[in-house]
Amino acid sequence: MFADRARIFVRSGKGGDGHVSFRREKYVPNGGPDGGDGGHGGDVIFEVDEGLNTLIDFRHIRKYRAEDGEEGGKKNCRGKDGNDIVIKVPAGTVVKEAESGQVITDMSGDNKRCILLKGGKGGNGNQHYATSTMQVPKYAQPGQPAQELELILELKVIADVGLVGFPNVGKSTFLSRVTNAKPKIANYHFTTLNPNLGVVDLDGSKGFVIADIPGLIEGASEGVGLGHEFLRHIERTKVIIHIVDAAGTEGRDPIADIYAINKELEAYNPDIAKRPQVIAANKIDAIYDEENDPISAIKAEFESQGVDVYPISAVSGQGVKELLYRVNQMLEEINEEPTIFAQEYFPEYAKGYSDEPYTVVYDEEEDEYVVEGPRIEKMLGYTNLESEKGFTFFQNFLKDTGILAELEELGIQEGDTVRMYGLSFDYYK
Repeated sequence: MFADRARIFVRSGKGGDGHVSFRREKYVPNGGPDGGDGGHGGDVIFEVDEGLNTLIDFRHIRKYRAEDGEEGGKKNCRGKDGNDIVIKVPAGTVVKEAESGQVITDMSGDNKRCILLKGGKGGNGNQHYATSTMQVPKYAQPGQPAQELELILELKVIADVGLVGFPNVGKSTFLSRVTNAKPKIANYHFTTLNPNLGVVDLDGSKGFVIADIPGLIEGASEGVGLGHEFLRHIERTKVIIHIVDAAGTEGRDPIADIYAINKELEAYNPDIAKRPQVIAANKIDAIYDEENDPISAIKAEFESQGVDVYPISAVSGQGVKELLYRVNQMLEEINEEPTIFAQEYFPEYAKGYSDEPYTVVYDEEEDEYVVEGPRIEKMLGYTNLESEKGFTFFQNFLKDTGILAELEELGIQEGDTVRMYGLSFDYYK
């Protein structure tokens, strides 16, 4: 069975604790502190494996843990860093936070490798805390805690063109004729349980990638049958080829079928329904009623709506070349990159500081407002303030935690300076 959705648990490594120890050597009766630092915890890394095309492996292994960093040792020995864990996924996998459903990363395009969770930093050994007044520090810094997340993995096929239509209308036959794909073909509904991808090569053009999206049924947008699993794969496509059984070999009305499938696309995602579409009126080799020409009826219904209709026979190849060149022309007119899902959830900002204290005070001597505390220190450690996105999240953090409100209660004015652990900011609303 094809697997295109999985739920897994991931955990980065905890940082190793710093060590407390003192030199004890012959002729050095009162040696100073020599406790080593802890090693860093391992990262959780997602990496694209071009050899994979399903998420089936995640049905068997659901928990992934990076290694913890080792504790520091005596004689300034630093603990060993924990090993990273690298999770291989097929291209097109979208990683989401399970509870919110928000996107963390989309393993598509140039995004071949992503550090999803950073391991905790190792703690400092007691050697770092010796001062002129405290020469025998008996404490060391604990390692930073691990981060953990429940994730949803969704595979969304990366193709320029998607084939849609009811089961048994000839999509697999069409794909096998126009590409090097070898889909299994049989006279059963839902024989195609996974999207088959193939490359269409055309003389005088660069060609395109086409995907046979498994057969849809009415109610698919509501999850009937395998609807959601299949509709997911069409989200990245730029052009849709809507294949219909023009001959009505199963007694179905081709016009009603086209409207039914488009209704499912609209219900699932209105943006998909708005994408350029071309109708492939298939099985013209099986049309024997010369008086009631279904092709003319389909053209009369849909070409007035701006949708081109191409009569074809996927079995004989009649009309297929004309259809492919039209689709290629449509792609050139669109000329845009495939859909890449933007990051919505940021693990490094989401957890780990919500319950820790902070202080907001006014330093009269320096004429500065000072914000300090474990919550602030941890946030600064996780945040890349040089990136626009990181700085925006930091501003939102100050607002959401009530720090900005406390600064205003203290009487801060625009242009005043706010200091946080060696970093100074000018305050502006």
